Amino acid sequence: MKSQQVGTTTSEVELNITQRGIWLYVLDHEYFLSYDDYPFFKDAKIKEIYQIELIHQTHLHWPILDIDLSIDVLKNPERFPLISK
Repeated sequence: MKSQQVGTTTSEVELNITQRGIWLYVLDHEYFLSYDDYPFFKDAKIKEIYQIELIHQTHLHWPILDIDLSIDVLKNPERFPLISK
């Protein structure tokens, strides 16, 4: 016997905040953003992190934190090292 999906997901982005980082589920893919690799989330308030928008199915925007990450960055982080000066 197989379970059938009752409905569809209403949220395009789901997230779970842990002590080590943030798990994102976006467009049927799961990504882990560790605080070591994405330090700008480490001291953010939970309500600020949950204010997330998926724009044009290509990038994520946190308006309160003024952070933008493209889906391509999440899929291929080695191609986009985060370097601040």
